[in-house]
Amino acid sequence: MAHTKGSNTVSATATRRSTKKSTKKAGKRIAKKSVRSGHKKTTKKATKKPIKKAAKKVAKKATKKATKKVTKKVAKKVNKKAVKKVGKKAGKKTAKKAAGRKVAKKVAKKVAKKSVKKAAKKVARKPAKKPAKKTTKKIIKGKMIYAFGVKTEGDTTMKALIGGKGANLADMTSIGLPVPPGFTITTQTCADFYTSNKKLPKGLMEAIAKNMKSLERQHGKKFGDQGDPLLVSVRSGAAVSMPGMMDTILNLGLNDKSVEGLARLTGNERFAFDAYRRLINMFGDVVMGVDHHYFEQAFDIIKSRYNTTEDNEVPARGLRELCESYKAVYQMHVGKKFPQDPMVQLKAAVEAVFGSWMADKAISYRRIEGMTGLNGTAVNVQTMVFGNMGDDCGTGVAFTRNPSTGENKFFGEFLVNAQGEDVVAGIRTPSPVSEMSKWDKKSFTQLIKIKGILEDHYRDVQDIEFTIEAGKLWMLQTRSGKRTGNAAVKIACDMVREKLITETEALLSIPAGDLTQLLLPSFDPKSKDRNKALTVGLPASPGASVGHPAFTADEAVERAHKGEKVILVRKETSPEDVDGMHSAVGILTSTGGMTSHAAVVARGWGKCCVAGAGAVHIDEKGGTFAVNGKTFGRGDLISIDGSTGELFAGSISTVEPELSGDFSKIMKWSDKYRKLGVRTNADSPADALRAREFGAQGIGLTRTEHMFFEGDRIVAMREMILAENTTDREGALAKLLPFQREDFVGIFTAMKGLPVTIRLLDPPLHEFLPHEQEAIQRVASNQNLSVDAVRHRVAMLHESNPMMGHRGCRLAITYPEILAMQVRAIVEAAMSCSDKKIKAMPEIMIPLVGTHQELSLLRDQAERVISEVKREHGFKKKLNIKIGTMIEIPRAALTADEIAGHADFFSFGTNDLTQLAFGYSRDDINTFLPDYIGREILPEDPFQSLDQTGVGQLVEMGIKKGRAAKPGLKIGICGEHGGDPKSVHYCHGVGLDYVSCSPFRVPIARLAAAQAAILDM
Repeated sequence: MAHTKGSNTVSATATRRSTKKSTKKAGKRIAKKSVRSGHKKTTKKATKKPIKKAAKKVAKKATKKATKKVTKKVAKKVNKKAVKKVGKKAGKKTAKKAAGRKVAKKVAKKVAKKSVKKAAKKVARKPAKKPAKKTTKKIIKGKMIYAFGVKTEGDTTMKALIGGKGANLADMTSIGLPVPPGFTITTQTCADFYTSNKKLPKGLMEAIAKNMKSLERQHGKKFGDQGDPLLVSVRSGAAVSMPGMMDTILNLGLNDKSVEGLARLTGNERFAFDAYRRLINMFGDVVMGVDHHYFEQAFDIIKSRYNTTEDNEVPARGLRELCESYKAVYQMHVGKKFPQDPMVQLKAAVEAVFGSWMADKAISYRRIEGMTGLNGTAVNVQTMVFGNMGDDCGTGVAFTRNPSTGENKFFGEFLVNAQGEDVVAGIRTPSPVSEMSKWDKKSFTQLIKIKGILEDHYRDVQDIEFTIEAGKLWMLQTRSGKRTGNAAVKIACDMVREKLITETEALLSIPAGDLTQLLLPSFDPKSKDRNKALTVGLPASPGASVGHPAFTADEAVERAHKGEKVILVRKETSPEDVDGMHSAVGILTSTGGMTSHAAVVARGWGKCCVAGAGAVHIDEKGGTFAVNGKTFGRGDLISIDGSTGELFAGSISTVEPELSGDFSKIMKWSDKYRKLGVRTNADSPADALRAREFGAQGIGLTRTEHMFFEGDRIVAMREMILAENTTDREGALAKLLPFQREDFVGIFTAMKGLPVTIRLLDPPLHEFLPHEQEAIQRVASNQNLSVDAVRHRVAMLHESNPMMGHRGCRLAITYPEILAMQVRAIVEAAMSCSDKKIKAMPEIMIPLVGTHQELSLLRDQAERVISEVKREHGFKKKLNIKIGTMIEIPRAALTADEIAGHADFFSFGTNDLTQLAFGYSRDDINTFLPDYIGREILPEDPFQSLDQTGVGQLVEMGIKKGRAAKPGLKIGICGEHGGDPKSVHYCHGVGLDYVSCSPFRVPIARLAAAQAAILDM
């Protein structure tokens, strides 16, 4: 009975204790969760208080309410038992209190847990913004240098200003990892360097001197001191990682006197002079432009003198001699002595790193990677730590997970008694990092712990550099690790399973374009590394191919039929080459761009293609091609990499992709989040089936012209073109009708109820006719015509600018019988499928419309044919065939409101829209495109990634005007941009219903569409 008094107090106390305990746990959990939700700017410290407070408040309120309710309910249930124990009179009263106390305690725990969880979700969704501002480092206008060390002034939010490397060095310092202190000179300072005619901005050297004094105080050493010198490294670091593209100088600060002091101080003469010879070499090469091989020649003489082949076997005496030789090489090629003033060295090194931003290799890398709009590179000046002081020192480069396979296993290499460049330069053969524990277990254990800290902090695979100096581990760099497409997928799924990241973060972590590597064969990296590319063209269609050169389409067909693997080598391809293109294992052209005929067809087939390889000079008659002084004939093997644009001599081994369950998971997650539909461009049942396997939701473009080049079809097509009157044309078209109908039945069957957009004949007729004398004679014989008659017809059809001539809807207006045949084939195929209980959903697309009158006229003709065919066949069921147009002429976008009145749908043909908006020929752009991109006149190839500023305005205008005239108008895109991740993001943003791309790019578009939707949340 004593416990009945104050039972409410006990209950409340239990509630408070439970709440407090649960809240504390939740606070930690929420903070972690909040940070993981993509709010990297909000640190744990900043998040902890507001979350804890919010969670506690919500929990307390919910607990109080729930306890009161449940206490009352349970009290009634236990009343009977209480009566038996304490007597009838006291039973009711006691039972109520006892039950209340017991239940309240139990309920308090449950409710507190539930309430805190609810609060956690609420707060995690909306992280504390105010505290985050306090912890974010301040960007100070005009400030050229940001330090890291005892005082750390930068963080990861400042990558644009202090570069990725500088930001991560500051960040690692802030989270307590062992990072040698230093400072970062901003990217803006680099930009100012170039605007000042490559002169360092005023006040920079004074700021550098001030920061060097700070480093001296932190270390108790002086820069260039003769007894105990402070040495620094000078490294580049742009906002976006550019591995190996810019310059680095190590051991800066050594001179003839300080090297002696370093030798005495460390008791290691060999180490001191090894560091000095490296500085002279790197400074001479990087800063003064002395070719590295001159230094290598001097080193070879010393190695020969001491009878050794390895750098690290040369004794101290030999390295002393080598330093003198290096200084002599430097003086000979520079015209003055190696500088002894460390500040002179530092100034020149900073200028050199800034200068490397505009080196040819750096410019090329940015062009290939599509990196534009960057200020320049930052410069990181960091205290040196040494991996080459002896056998208790070392250096290494590693990934927190395997970047090739994605396996969650520490992966990398290290060297004992070496400096960082030795690992990457291949001067010595490094050991796998997995063997490091045998050499230094303590450092290896610490490194594994840091691996976990970094992955947990950045929630991504990290590429790290480290040095061990006299048994002490130092972290020199961390950055997001580049990985293969396979590895990216596995890592993303593994990290979700490990609860390290969310599904949305996993999707955002995979570069969408890298999925191609999972679908097509690729070269074995080891085999490829042993070969040097002969030249590099455009990576027009991914994959890897090995074969013998074939120089005509007929030759490729003939040799392929005999079982030979051939690569079709042409200046450029045309629709007439499709048989040869199809028979070849790969295609190589010396001209043409990313949307040339070869590129577009190859991508649609998933066939490897390198286009625009200008260094390749083809002798078709002689059956050879020459590149960089080497000549290749029909008997030679060549290898082409469609993912990189590289051409190799000989055979490189390939590996076939294996689709894992993780790939399916990524696709499933993508479909869960994306809003944009994804269709495919497919011209055959085989293409349609393949696209469905990859998740296509229909066909956005079937190019009917691709159906006319095989076997008897091209004969009938040429007969139609060469006909001189309507009756003869209709006779030839009647021969083509069964082929067209059969193709459409196959495609409708493959798509099983999904929409299929069929573009009526688009290219000019001359593309179907031969142009070489031998081929003209053959056609004349087949058509029972004179050679002169054929030649005359070819001349008549010749156009100065065929891509802007008699093609598209203009053909149907001049030759309505062509439209009639194609529409009849579509309708008959749809009816045939309907009879077999296969749902067909054809959409007829009229190409190249520029005025609403064109579409109105041709729509009427198409509808008449549809009605006529249904009447002829007595077909009473509903077919529901939509009729729309391709918006590919600027005028069509400008008058989209008028055109929409006659269209059931729009599909933007962005290849031609780009061509006409810019006035660029997509086949010839490669002659000047590299210059345009190199000088940032264009950010990237506008035929590869949609020009959002200019062409994008036409697209947006077309959407806005079209839907204003016809609300709910279905609009998609079917140009090659439909499979480009950047363009897919744009299409999501402007409200398109779907994108359409080649079958092998469907997974890319699905992932890119999901990423766009996630970023839009």
